[in-house]
Order: sequence, then structure tokens, then C-alpha cells
Amino acid sequence: MLKQSITIELPWPPSVNSYYRRRGHTYFISQKGVQYRREVCLLCHKYRHTFSDTERISITIEAYPPDKRRRDLDNLLKSLQDSLEHAKVFKDDSQIDKLIITRQPEKLSKVVVTLETYSTLESAF
Repeated sequence: MLKQSITIELPWPPSVNSYYRRRGHTYFISQKGVQYRREVCLLCHKYRHTFSDTERISITIEAYPPDKRRRDLDNLLKSLQDSLEHAKVFKDDSQIDKLIITRQPEKLSKVVVTLETYSTLESAF
């Protein structure tokens, strides 16, 4: 199997706290979340279907926050992964077996995402 690898520069994602909204018992993606997903779809168009639904994936994220506020890095993972899935870079975010996220000191308001075929666990699935 050929090892796939892509690197994508994306805008800073909304936190999980602002990505979803609730009305009664119904949860839905907020307007901010819908706008972010659209932007990711446009930026990832050439990477559609890069990873098949049987491939396991490693994802490395370099997070460049927009400002110096304290923030939990794990709050941006769900909206980022869901947006990449919605953009059809991969079929389902359950394919991700390895996840590395690193905060960078520069205030550039972006994330640099590297996705690779993760073959170490391939025989286990």
C-alpha cells in the first residue's frame, strides 16, 4: 500500500464550545461552525478522497493561536476533524489512530495539519 501524506494550512478553528449549539434537545452546528466547514472544504478541494475508508491515519497539528489567551488545545480538535471529514479528505474521523498536537508561540491564527497513512497498526484492524 502506498503511503499518502499531505500538509494543509487552515484557519484557526472554532472551539468545540462555539462549534455546536443546542435548541431544546437538539444539537446542531452553529453558523460559525458552518462557515468554518465551508472554508475548509474550499481549501481542501484538491485533497478530496486522499485517504480511502480502509486506511488508518496519523494526524499532526501545529497550532498557531490567534492571541495570547489561555486555551485548551483539545477544544479545537473536534471542529477541525469534523471539517476535514466533511471536506471528504477522509471518510470518517474514527480512522485516526495517531494524533499529535503542538502549540506554537507565534500568533498567526492558523493550524498546519499533516495527515499520513498510518501503517504501524494496519495489521491489527
